[in-house]
Amino acid sequence: MANTTKIVFVGAGSMQFGISMYRDLFSRRDLAGSTLMLVDTNAEALERMTKLARFVNGRMGAGMIIESSTDRQRALDGAGFVVNATAIDRFRLWRQDFEVPKKYGIRHTLGENGGPGGLFFTLRTLPLVFDIARDMAEICPKALFINYSNPESRIILALGKYTKVPCLGLCHGIFMAQHDVARILGRPGEEVEVWGAGLNHFQWLMEVRERATGRDLYPELRAKEPAYDKDFAPLTRRMFRSFDRWVSCSDDHMGEYLPYGYEAGEHGYDFDGDARGRQGLVTEIDEVIAEKRPLPPDWQKPSGERGVVALAAILHNKRQFIESGVVYNRGAIPNLPADLAVEVPIVADAAGIHPVSLGPLPEPIAKLLTVQAGVQQMAVEAAVHASKELALQALLIDPVVNSTDAAVKILDELWEINKPYIRKCL
Repeated sequence: MANTTKIVFVGAGSMQFGISMYRDLFSRRDLAGSTLMLVDTNAEALERMTKLARFVNGRMGAGMIIESSTDRQRALDGAGFVVNATAIDRFRLWRQDFEVPKKYGIRHTLGENGGPGGLFFTLRTLPLVFDIARDMAEICPKALFINYSNPESRIILALGKYTKVPCLGLCHGIFMAQHDVARILGRPGEEVEVWGAGLNHFQWLMEVRERATGRDLYPELRAKEPAYDKDFAPLTRRMFRSFDRWVSCSDDHMGEYLPYGYEAGEHGYDFDGDARGRQGLVTEIDEVIAEKRPLPPDWQKPSGERGVVALAAILHNKRQFIESGVVYNRGAIPNLPADLAVEVPIVADAAGIHPVSLGPLPEPIAKLLTVQAGVQQMAVEAAVHASKELALQALLIDPVVNSTDAAVKILDELWEINKPYIRKCL
């Protein structure tokens, strides 16, 4: 009999990511007999996504057992894997994270993983993540925690430093970078192989090669990039010309970490457009479940995310190379701090997750990332200890923050908004 497991999906009410998970789970056949336990505190969203999971599982013949619960502790019993896609009042609070700093003169791009917004995402998110980690340590201590929630680097850093929970962060930024360089090269994405190392949303392509032959494509990229459409990824391309390596994963994400990141645009996230899209997705899901419209073809094939690939490799001991994962450093990038979350290639098998070191980063890149490393470390300490004093220090070492007065005002206002969620983690 094939190996089976229990996969607990926390934050399963998330429709967009939930559909991605279903695509990856139900398009496989080697997870048949395993249990997918869906967990969310929003009972209405959980019921909708449970119905959708059962419908797609049955329609695609995946053979998984679908269960759901609003009780996380009960759900974790017997888990082999815990997938985290939680967010606390995500869009309302994220909008505040973006708009409040702008009010006080801070120029930033997204307000999610870097700058003042990244700090407050960390302050309100880590207490919940540590609650999950404590439950796992007691109920399913050998389960792998697979994180998709932001701020990705800070969650993995905090878990790596303060818990014994095995953890892995995953992001599709490496594939965005692969697509971008292939676009400039005028090649299909699948012809281009990239190897990256760095921080999440700040990962640098150490190698760009022709997949079929292994030929180095960096000379061709350097030759073609200057003549390419000047409006495409201008900040990323300035960094490429300055540091001689392509950086992932987009101007606005990467720009969150830089004092000049606003040059990528200060438009922020399209909150209103996202709200309209989510309402449309509710209608689409309900109609699919009611069989008023066919199951979309895209929902029946893998999404490209790597979480299910990793867990299947571990479950069946089929050694699997995965292009990129966020892990606790411990020397994977030797010229960055050991107590940091880094993004590097990984290998997954029954023994767990194994980072693949590409060696030290070029020294100028390492020095640039070391600035952000300190910001992330300080933000984690502020969140773990629920310290407003440490939070101010985290703001004052962040290169995005250019005013002590602004830092104090931002801290006071956003601290009050987030106060219901900020508490000590240990």
